[in-house]
Amino acid sequence: MKRFSLFLIPLLILSTLSFSCKRLTFENDPKTYVKDHFNKEEVTITMRDGNKLHTTIYSPKNKTKEYPILLQRTPYSSKPYGDDKFKNRIGPNETMMKEGYIIVYQDVRGRWMSEGTYDNMRPYIPNKQDNSQIDESSDTFDTIDWLVKNIPNNNGKVGTWGISYPGYYTSCSTLDAHPALKAASPQAPIADFFFDDFHHNGAFLLSYFKIIGLFGTPKDSPKDSAWFKLPDLGTKDQYQFFLDAGPLNNLNKYYEYKSVDNGSYLEKTSIKDFFWEEIINHPNYDELWQKKSLTKHLRADSSKIATMVVGGWYDAEDLYGTFETYKNLEANPSQSYNTIVIGPWGHGGWAREKGNHLVGNIYFGDSISTFYQKNIETKFFNHFLKGEGDDNSGLPEAYVFDTGKKEWKTYNHWPPNNTVKEIAYLSEKQRLTTKQASLKAIKFVSDLKKPVPYTEDIKTVFTPRKYMTDDQRFAARRPDVLIFETPFLIEDYTLAGDILAKLKVATTGTDADWIVKIIDVYPSEIEEQKVGMQDHLKLSNYHLMVRSEVMRGKFRNSFTHPKPFKPNKPTNVNIKLQDVFHTFKKGHKLQIQIQSTWFPLIDLNPQTFVPNIYKAKERDFKTQTHTVFTSSSIEFTVLK
Repeated sequence: MKRFSLFLIPLLILSTLSFSCKRLTFENDPKTYVKDHFNKEEVTITMRDGNKLHTTIYSPKNKTKEYPILLQRTPYSSKPYGDDKFKNRIGPNETMMKEGYIIVYQDVRGRWMSEGTYDNMRPYIPNKQDNSQIDESSDTFDTIDWLVKNIPNNNGKVGTWGISYPGYYTSCSTLDAHPALKAASPQAPIADFFFDDFHHNGAFLLSYFKIIGLFGTPKDSPKDSAWFKLPDLGTKDQYQFFLDAGPLNNLNKYYEYKSVDNGSYLEKTSIKDFFWEEIINHPNYDELWQKKSLTKHLRADSSKIATMVVGGWYDAEDLYGTFETYKNLEANPSQSYNTIVIGPWGHGGWAREKGNHLVGNIYFGDSISTFYQKNIETKFFNHFLKGEGDDNSGLPEAYVFDTGKKEWKTYNHWPPNNTVKEIAYLSEKQRLTTKQASLKAIKFVSDLKKPVPYTEDIKTVFTPRKYMTDDQRFAARRPDVLIFETPFLIEDYTLAGDILAKLKVATTGTDADWIVKIIDVYPSEIEEQKVGMQDHLKLSNYHLMVRSEVMRGKFRNSFTHPKPFKPNKPTNVNIKLQDVFHTFKKGHKLQIQIQSTWFPLIDLNPQTFVPNIYKAKERDFKTQTHTVFTSSSIEFTVLK
């Protein structure tokens, strides 16, 4: 981050996808606090092309002073609708709600009560020529312009915030920004739909299939209730469901259906989900996905909006977006204030407080979200919207949580300046070594009839999250999962930054997926957790997944132009794993797991090259033998 001085200091998802949570203690009834202290007004704001967007404004009843405006634009609804119906919570956190802000929610174009046509990650248009050229940046500009001119008692300063998809709209707000916009906090923001949420390095996240309709079902008029429907899998065992379903093209039937004539829909019109159509007709990183990507614009735009990017180390949805948003803003030469906060949270966990903070089975401490809300988030917005607004915010460049030591750290750069690259090599004796061993070939059979599960739990969930900290012993004991690990560590070993797996592999087929997982193996003798652990597990010898990633092999050289493998030919496959900040403690082991199926988190690779996997046939799916050579290595970013 470029600034003048630096400071270091020690659902129902279908209807709203909001991140409601328990927070601080209310002096009044928490269910009526907003109604008791705020006036609510619903308005429509006309965009430059004439479309009207539904906007809900919560203004403090105390009119003796002026307040900043906090705006969230969302595709998940600004419910509840009606001037007499109030949310139980408003704003980023309870402290800010009580301190006094004008809180505004808006249904984005084409969603819920707003007019217009929805576009899933509508492409940004630089250098717009006329009012017919609109995007999420221009809609935000027009909204802010109306708000500062029409809301009484505002102080002329606006902030934007949002988690997940609203985080993406927050990033958009910083492009061609309105002069009144002073601060933005993209939190777990989507950055590129070919790498966030539904895809990872070309592999389709099959476990997200169930919510495709949430993003791609069209509507023809404003709606105050859900107009989309999601498929009923008819089972609690999604592993078996997708295994029985077979090739992806067998799933098309779930997103073709007849509309219902209820006065809003066109009678007997066949509706096909447009997002599913985009996915199945664009299997490669082509022009459609490239235009939707926001990252390159963050790097090049001349915005100077103070930005705080927030994310969780265990965010299963948008970890890519969090780091790519921060890193591209950091590369913007005109970006004067850009910070990052990463804690021990899953997706959006910083907006919830449950006291004992757990991600899956693992306990990280107490009131971690409250600490962030009071000491980081509130401080950021207060400084830029109520205070001096200069670069001396009192916050560090990077506020990061060490998930091994379970403590916060602050740095004036991320990754920290005092890091080095260290390389570990794979050995045929299941060891990680500091020196490359003699070249050996380690083989395993990838049987598509018995793919490696991503979790040992039997469940059907729309967005898997718990697996990010799951015990990996169930996978380590399979013959189609390769294991490489250090001896018991004689001192702490801290990873702080990204990880690059540089594999040398071969396959008897013409395509394959390659999954690399970084595991913290706990010692056998360790004090057990008092809360959170599943009954059948113990912390003793727990295999904690620290980071994991997949590379669809045909995309190893280019995501735009896939290329088949030549059978049995040694081939380089590099896999970048997102940043970690984790200390492997003395007495623990660092383990690498390598496999080729991860089901049904990702779809099954046929292990036969096909131009479009969404149109692959049953005959394309074949069991193959894969090889990993001991010339493979893992490059770590190590804190010194």
